[in-house]
Amino acid sequence: MGIEVQGKIALVTGANRGIGKAIVEALLSHGAAKVYAAVRSLGTATPLVEKYGEKVVPVQCDLADPASITRAAATASDVEIVINNAGVLKVANALETAAFEALEYEFQINVYGLLHVAQAFAPVLKANGGGAFAQLNSVASLKAFPDFATYCASKAAAYSLTQSLRASFAAQGTHVLSVHPGPIATDMANDAGLTEIAEPASQVGEGVVTALRSGAFHLWPDSMARSMGDAYQSFSAAVIEAEGSE
Repeated sequence: MGIEVQGKIALVTGANRGIGKAIVEALLSHGAAKVYAAVRSLGTATPLVEKYGEKVVPVQCDLADPASITRAAATASDVEIVINNAGVLKVANALETAAFEALEYEFQINVYGLLHVAQAFAPVLKANGGGAFAQLNSVASLKAFPDFATYCASKAAAYSLTQSLRASFAAQGTHVLSVHPGPIATDMANDAGLTEIAEPASQVGEGVVTALRSGAFHLWPDSMARSMGDAYQSFSAAVIEAEGSE
């Protein structure tokens, strides 16, 4: 069940920079009628508004604040595609004292935030014909990296929720896409010390449009991700995406 972005109205969380900005630009370049740029501070979306005019509508949305998510869903009541991109990363080894604080923070945004966004926008998507819901997960949702132990745990939890959302959303005709990038050239990658191996964020933006069109459940947008996706494919087909998993 694929969905074309041409003429559609979308919302992207964390839209002001990095992968979120690249997704906004890809949606608009492929004919999206309007994109709600869901950001914590409305002013951060100004460059997108200056570039795309009324096709970009800033809306305040903080994944740590459930009330703001509810308000965003009320504002974007015409949305047909929701892309939950916003996320956080802390560098924390599992044996560090700081791991507890990092895990709590990352779960608040990466896991609880996802659930709040999904629950707030499910009735909106249903009312508008089903549409699509995409979640930015990570290769870290499948493989743990010791220096990012808590981040990996939060993304593994988010991926598990995404699988459940796929089944729950199917009942209302909403397609779910799980996006699993490797290192992408963003501020987050720079902060994590991954600059040298990071690939352009545009690969994720274009990949999202293509994956939505094809109706795929997984997207592996860059070289590291594709390598992991190739290895994971048989398990996913036999277990994750098998008939009866929805």
